[in-house]
Amino acid sequence: MNGASALVRSLEELGVDIVFGIPGGAILPAYDPLFDSKKVRHILVRHEQGAGHAATGYAQATGRVGVCMATSGPGATNLVTPIADAYMDSVPMVAITGQVAKSAIGTDAFQEADIQGITLPITKHNYLVQTGEELPRILAEAFHLAATGRPGPVLVDIPKDVLQGQTMFTWPPTLELPGYHPTMHPHGKQIREAARLIASAKRPVFYVGGGVLKAGASAGLRKLAELTGVPVVTTLMARGAFPDSHPQHLGMPGMHGTVSAVYALQRADLIVALGARFDDRVTGKLDSFAPNATIVHADIDPAEIGKNRAADVPIVGDARYVIDELIAAVSAEASDGPAGRERLADWWSQLDDLRDRYPLGWEDPADGTLAPQQVIKRLGEIVGPDAIYVAGVGQHQMWAAQFIKYENPATWLNSGGLGTMGYAVPAAMGAKAGAPDKVVWAIDGDGCFQMTNQELATCALEGIPIKVAVINNGNLGMVRQWQTLFYDERYSNTDLGTHKHRIPDFVKLADALGCVGLRCETVSDLDNTIAAAMAVTDQPVVIDFVVGKDAMVWPMVAAGTSNDEIMFARGVRPRFDEDDI
Repeated sequence: MNGASALVRSLEELGVDIVFGIPGGAILPAYDPLFDSKKVRHILVRHEQGAGHAATGYAQATGRVGVCMATSGPGATNLVTPIADAYMDSVPMVAITGQVAKSAIGTDAFQEADIQGITLPITKHNYLVQTGEELPRILAEAFHLAATGRPGPVLVDIPKDVLQGQTMFTWPPTLELPGYHPTMHPHGKQIREAARLIASAKRPVFYVGGGVLKAGASAGLRKLAELTGVPVVTTLMARGAFPDSHPQHLGMPGMHGTVSAVYALQRADLIVALGARFDDRVTGKLDSFAPNATIVHADIDPAEIGKNRAADVPIVGDARYVIDELIAAVSAEASDGPAGRERLADWWSQLDDLRDRYPLGWEDPADGTLAPQQVIKRLGEIVGPDAIYVAGVGQHQMWAAQFIKYENPATWLNSGGLGTMGYAVPAAMGAKAGAPDKVVWAIDGDGCFQMTNQELATCALEGIPIKVAVINNGNLGMVRQWQTLFYDERYSNTDLGTHKHRIPDFVKLADALGCVGLRCETVSDLDNTIAAAMAVTDQPVVIDFVVGKDAMVWPMVAAGTSNDEIMFARGVRPRFDEDDI
């Protein structure tokens, strides 16, 4: 067979069921055998960025490797943003790109770009295929690398003459990865030391990151938390790893985290970080973060340990095995004294007091417009915890993380590390394609939505009935918030015109893209509008929620400041007495 047929056959053997992509000159040979495949469904997107984010959403919703495909040059470079996004959030993805013929590489040929070099810093690994014979091995390696260890994107760049040339196909191939041996099981001595510290700490906290979700360790985390009585905070990438309804859950830490979560980390004497990376959005000003805490840092990627904060007990291993072995070690450490929350009664008394005094909330807009927080909270209550919620980036992302209650893993998808506007619609499309029985809501801002909403045409034509809540405040909301707080209310280039001029009219746009378009402007219509959207099951739905432009995300730790300077509202600093600690 030719190389293109070997490519498609390899994808079939690897169990790929969906590829998101757009054909073009260099990758075109691969589309001919793809036309005949009975196992691989190709979803024709409207922009390569949409293909990449759809592959990411598919992977995050299903736990499987997402696959996207593009041609050379601009097709490949349009994948750069979603590849970087997947890299930052450790999402398993394989990007397949066409390349000009080998003889033309380096000649500035038509639609040539060194995508291997361009993506070197943002892929877990990448390949430039040289022969058809190595295609099955390289693809098998790519999928193995993407899915194992710390997951991430892998790019496979295939010259056009390799796709067209004749080759011999053999399966299964032998992988050639002699230096790749991710450490799955942690060192027993480090586990025992961590267990000893947990058993003796007076103010411990479990700081849970996205690695716990990647490892499928949510059940173990709950068991460990209940065994020890230790409070749990879940980062933006870990929402759903621990149920929001659980009494030991303090919520999300960081720049827009709850007061109790931020201060729990800040005043802890022990932080047990599980699959988290001490991101600047969590730590605030790093040298003032958790000054009195001993750090236990467990991560499958040894490069993360000690990168931002020195670890007193470094543990390299998969979060599932780390947690399971911690459970056994903590049980062995148990004495005849009080256990769990009873042992930490003083610590819990302080944290519960903070939860009571500083709950998440909002002020209703003075002009009678909808409060965006109320819209999102009510959406979560009506739709329920079994749906998948996908957010863009900005204020609506933070409100969705704060006001929707997440009870289950893989129900909250967002662009955390890269903060990619335009992520929500194509990622929701990928999630719904991968999990068709799930209700999938994209919660987007009017700025983000205008970047990638063309993928709603894909959804309409391909029978992928996602639902989109556009939180339309007429502005680039998060930028406007910063301009309000730090730039003397000088609103330079943040008014999008979606309020003043209704350009675009999102209801008309939805209709033009083959969707059902709805609009909600009052509290009295809120529940009925959401119910109307839920009643539509055979088309994508877009709701234009027209909300006030001045709403802000609180609490907030301003960039570059200490977590001790957290603001509960504008001009309001929480009271947290040092004498209580």
